[in-house]
Amino acid sequence: MGVLVAPSVLSADFANISLELQRAEAAGADWIHVDVMDGQFVPNITVGLPVVRAIGSATKLPIDCHLMIVQPDRYIADFASAGASHLIVHAEACTHLQRSLTQIRAAGMKSGVALNPATDESCLTYVLNDLDSVLVMSVNPGFGGQQFLPAVLPKIARIRRMLDEAGRQDVLISVDGGIDPATAPQVVASGARVLVAGKSIYGTSDVTAAVAKLRESCEGSIQRRE
Repeated sequence: MGVLVAPSVLSADFANISLELQRAEAAGADWIHVDVMDGQFVPNITVGLPVVRAIGSATKLPIDCHLMIVQPDRYIADFASAGASHLIVHAEACTHLQRSLTQIRAAGMKSGVALNPATDESCLTYVLNDLDSVLVMSVNPGFGGQQFLPAVLPKIARIRRMLDEAGRQDVLISVDGGIDPATAPQVVASGARVLVAGKSIYGTSDVTAAVAKLRESCEGSIQRRE
């Protein structure tokens, strides 16, 4: 299995969001990643349901929606209605994580759990059968353009091993934060398969070339794991 590339629209030009989505599609991106921040769980405010709905109407790609908000359970049905394909909630924000994941799936979406850099992967132990993906944050969430934290690499490997031992080889590990052609091979070698990238894609003049460089940078890492 090759890598999946999910451009993060947090780094896109929102004044021309339809064009930015078209650029991602033409580049061969697999998903569109949307960061929803509420100014409480993280110190920033980004977009909400109307923007997710607008993105859904402007692209055919699956929408990978990352909720960095408090009380995410209150909005699960709303994001499903807005067109989210995958809904990711933070383990740190969910009092009853298994219930949250069950509700996401019941609403017709793929379920995902995000872990902050300092959050131990042991919190996944009791939800391994309720997951479709795990998003490992390789920066402290809240702002784009941050520097990759290499300390998360062993955690990615431990999560991959945990999933494989549980017979959940189908669960995808995504990594978000500081992903570029230098860091992407490292996270893939550790067991990730989904690359969430903002600045390294939308911060360039050629989105197609940027997506291709990310994929090419990981070819050796994929072959070694397979």
